[in-house]
Amino acid sequence: MSEQTNDLNAQSGLELNVPAGNPAVEPPELSVVIPVYNEEAGLQTLFDRLYPALDALHARYEVIFINDGSRDRSPLILSDQYRKRPDVTRVVLFNGNYGQHMAIMAGFSQARGQSVITLDADLQNPPEEIDNLLAKLREGYDYVGTIRQNRQDSWFRRHASRAMNNLREKITHITMTDQGCMLRGYSREVVQMLNQCEEGRTFIPALAYTFASRPIEIEVAHEERFAGESKYSLYSLIRLNFDLVTGFSTMPLQAFSLLGVLLALGSTALFFLLLLRRFVFGAEVEGVFTLFALVFALIGVLLFGVGLLGEYIGRIYEQVRGRPRFVIQAVLEQDR
Repeated sequence: MSEQTNDLNAQSGLELNVPAGNPAVEPPELSVVIPVYNEEAGLQTLFDRLYPALDALHARYEVIFINDGSRDRSPLILSDQYRKRPDVTRVVLFNGNYGQHMAIMAGFSQARGQSVITLDADLQNPPEEIDNLLAKLREGYDYVGTIRQNRQDSWFRRHASRAMNNLREKITHITMTDQGCMLRGYSREVVQMLNQCEEGRTFIPALAYTFASRPIEIEVAHEERFAGESKYSLYSLIRLNFDLVTGFSTMPLQAFSLLGVLLALGSTALFFLLLLRRFVFGAEVEGVFTLFALVFALIGVLLFGVGLLGEYIGRIYEQVRGRPRFVIQAVLEQDR
């Protein structure tokens, strides 16, 4: 066993274009990347289902768990599992919480497999479905998206997700039937291109789709969360979709510019109308409250536009700072 502390470049996940490890050792066919954040209640059940499902594939594989700054016993449980199966288990330990997508990017930077599959730790994505994704990757598809059957989520989450899917497709022209399912498969080539990206915030499934030359979507089962609660609050979901929209399209800026032109033309027309009424009917005060309402509405639109511009400027600010996207405290892995 070795406990490796990566340098700053490796921590930011920017430089890796080839699988890590001893080049003389044949890399595994499959890497399974699983982000973990406060999942102590369900980890043992995940192990009990995951490893038998992978052993049944009769393929060389590795499982990479990324502890995303958990505040419960998740790191200890992952360490114990590493000691039980050190030949196929690796554990990446963050020094803090950087979010699910950054955890997955860290897993991509460490993955050695020719195919990489991401999986949630909460068992809403059954590990038994990995076989179906790997089969499609073996057929030559370089990106395997998934569509959840009989989603075990609340009515609000299902319909909000559907609405955001439709909005995202219209804005970014990226076609994903179910953008919220993390169970997805990627070829080594797509993972390498993802590792070369230096974005501070991104939406991995959409970014991978833009790199894929032969994508496909398949239906997979969906189960209720085994334990715990969703790590995505309403604010987090809104934040994620802002990242998705502003990270892949400038259409919101163009739409706001068009709205600004229309408002400017309307305001000009209203000004001349009021000027004409003043000459025809004299000074009037009856419409002053209507004008107040119109002004407040325009101020609201302007504030929304400032916030939208701030989203894009904020992304630029994060890029020019050049800070690492995540910091890996240690990696538990067997010497190769």
